[in-house]
Amino acid sequence: MHHITFYLDFISPYAYLAFHAMPKALEGLTYRVNYQPILFGAVLQHHGQLGPAEIPAKRLWTYRQVLWLAQQQGCPLQMPASHPFNPLGLLRLATACDDSGQPNRSVCQQLFEYVWGNGLEASDPQRLAALQARLAPSRDPNSPEVKTQLRDATQAAIDKGLFGVPSFAVNDKLFWGQDALPMLRDYLNDGVWFQGAAWDDCSVLPESLQRKRS
Repeated sequence: MHHITFYLDFISPYAYLAFHAMPKALEGLTYRVNYQPILFGAVLQHHGQLGPAEIPAKRLWTYRQVLWLAQQQGCPLQMPASHPFNPLGLLRLATACDDSGQPNRSVCQQLFEYVWGNGLEASDPQRLAALQARLAPSRDPNSPEVKTQLRDATQAAIDKGLFGVPSFAVNDKLFWGQDALPMLRDYLNDGVWFQGAAWDDCSVLPESLQRKRS
């Protein structure tokens, strides 16, 4: 059986689209998924990047694209009242719902739908309190234990080489993005391409130009 770690942040519409699409994309394969919440903003900060919603022109395109993708794959999606927002409350709540910090699919679905299912404000304290009451986590989301667990999970993902969400880790392979699901399926299905040298050869490709970061 294949074991997949699905790295996600509920702030990401692409993570929601991938979450919705994964069962159909991997239909017929035998696998198990561990859902791992991480703080996307910390990943971006580590790599010195801005998120798609922090770049004005890219922000507009991102929202248009995800709305189009949602209707293409039959995924109910409404933009929240404001975006981006601070997702820490949601991430800590998800982490608190499981002792290992890896909530099950049902919990993740409720959290994604909370953000992307109704067009409301994701950071509204009253809404978040009602969601917490419904999920009834076994631990306090604001406890030092949960905060540390989320922080450690994010750092472990960075150490693994992760640079964005959604990402899928299988064995020593890392797949990034909602559009990587067909590639992930091919790998899980023992695709011929993965039996060649192309995957590893990319890691030794030399650079002839490096731009300085401002």
